[in-house]
Amino acid sequence: MAAPTAYSLIATDLDGTLLRGDDTLSDRSLAALARVAAAGARHLVVTGRPAPRVRPLLDDLGSKGLAVCGQGAQVYDAGADRLLWSVTLDRELAETALGKIEAEIGQLYAAVDQDGVDGLTLIEPGYLMPHPTLPAVRVGRRDDLWSAPISKVLLRHPDLSDDELAATARSVVGSLATVTMSGPGTVELQPCGITKATGLALAADHLGLGPEHTIAFGDMPNDIPMFDWAGHGVAMANAHPELKCVADEITLSNEDDGIAVVLERLFPQP
Repeated sequence: MAAPTAYSLIATDLDGTLLRGDDTLSDRSLAALARVAAAGARHLVVTGRPAPRVRPLLDDLGSKGLAVCGQGAQVYDAGADRLLWSVTLDRELAETALGKIEAEIGQLYAAVDQDGVDGLTLIEPGYLMPHPTLPAVRVGRRDDLWSAPISKVLLRHPDLSDDELAATARSVVGSLATVTMSGPGTVELQPCGITKATGLALAADHLGLGPEHTIAFGDMPNDIPMFDWAGHGVAMANAHPELKCVADEITLSNEDDGIAVVLERLFPQP
């Protein structure tokens, strides 16, 4: 059955957007997504989290379809538990990029997300996970971060704000990597040219849908490429100012079921 609105694809970020601060989904959000499914539209998670850290949330959603993970570097098929597509960040380029950033602002603390459906998140000494509920393995030294192919590097600085760290990284990294800021304490390096829009476009094409069919929800600057690609971009009330500036609409915060408010309007009860 065709969706009753212009949007057949609902693309949602997770942290700060669909999820509440305690990493849970509200009953209202789940009910709104059930309306979407009943109307024949598709819900697509588009997140910075790597596939292994998304799998439990997809189970909560009852999703057996696709998800865009790792800031667009992975398209994950939840039903088959496999990656349909993935791009890795060259580890030598990642080390070079880290060196360039540290030459400007001093010591950083780094972590990596390994590629693959069972990839680990490795953190070097001194790195603090922005989401303490997410599993991570602490390694003894930075060289241990490069033991297997990676999808991205996560950066933290002891003194600089996320905006300052991201701005400095962009100024020196150049074509070595794409720099994104996806949440508090989360500045990342990913393969050059890869963004959420990259993965979203691939997943949408796999579903036979295009940007004109897509409404996207987000809260951070890493969602800007997704908003640029989608037909309609909705920023949360708690969103970063940079995202609000390019949004077509601003809804309530993630704690106040902002996504559900919009979906209930677009997909009214019959």
